[in-house]
Amino acid sequence: MSPSTVLAWCGGTAGLIYLILFLLRRRKRVQLKGKVVLITGANSGLGKACAMVFNSAGCKVILAGRNLSKLQKVKEELQRLKSSGDLGILQVDLSDLESLGNKGQEAKAIFDAVDILVNNAGVSYRGSIEGTNMDVHQMVMNVNYFGQIALTKALLPVLKERPGSCIVAVSSVQGRISIPYRSAYAASKHAMQAFFDCLRAELWDTGVGVCVVNPGYIQTSLSTNALCGDGSKYGVTDTTTASGLPPETVAQQILKAVECGKPEIFPATMTQTLAITLRILAPSLFFWIMAHRAKKQSKVDARMHPKSD
Repeated sequence: MSPSTVLAWCGGTAGLIYLILFLLRRRKRVQLKGKVVLITGANSGLGKACAMVFNSAGCKVILAGRNLSKLQKVKEELQRLKSSGDLGILQVDLSDLESLGNKGQEAKAIFDAVDILVNNAGVSYRGSIEGTNMDVHQMVMNVNYFGQIALTKALLPVLKERPGSCIVAVSSVQGRISIPYRSAYAASKHAMQAFFDCLRAELWDTGVGVCVVNPGYIQTSLSTNALCGDGSKYGVTDTTTASGLPPETVAQQILKAVECGKPEIFPATMTQTLAITLRILAPSLFFWIMAHRAKKQSKVDARMHPKSD
């Protein structure tokens, strides 16, 4: 094959890809005003930011979470805003799988419908694989994976009643790659990514969209509330978290993704998205970098927690 033929083929392929992307981007925008949005983990962080931006866009928002008093405070804060719309509260505990089966009808009873489900709530984790109790692995998986499935399945019949409805799954860059000392968290997000990718395909002809959000670090209390290997709270705001994206920025990107019907977004830095590409194109190099990172982290842990003689 001559160089000119190769260039022509590459140019044609690039043009076709551009045309496809252009047509996909020209999908009719969803009008969010009046839509009912259920957001889990709405008491703080990204969930609270999502509640604010969707409510400001004219949506009726159902604030969902475990702590009713915190949800009430968020509701009162939103009600003080001039642009605030209708607000409701739904108690949801993702770790209690048996309690989630009726949440679809409970949610529908608040505003007689649910158009958008934002699966945002989750728990993070810090620890070595050898030093982590099995019940911690199970807890993280229950909240970040099984709880998400149970709640989504409970809401599906309600969502199918509404044309143009959407399910948002807040995963993570770590749903695509694993980094040292995050095994339980990364595994749960990998599972979450796979589930919602399957769900997107299975719901293709139903009118229910699925958008998976893969953010990098966000300025929230996720690391502070993370579980350690023994089940205790980590209690530290990592420097990566402190320097992450503001939750309001990510929330705006989620809102725009729902408006445009996007199947997936990556609110992350170029370095974080590059790591995903590197894992695919140069896995050996990626594994070497992760091994180096693990070694460096183990030295930091040794300085912070020296063993007694």
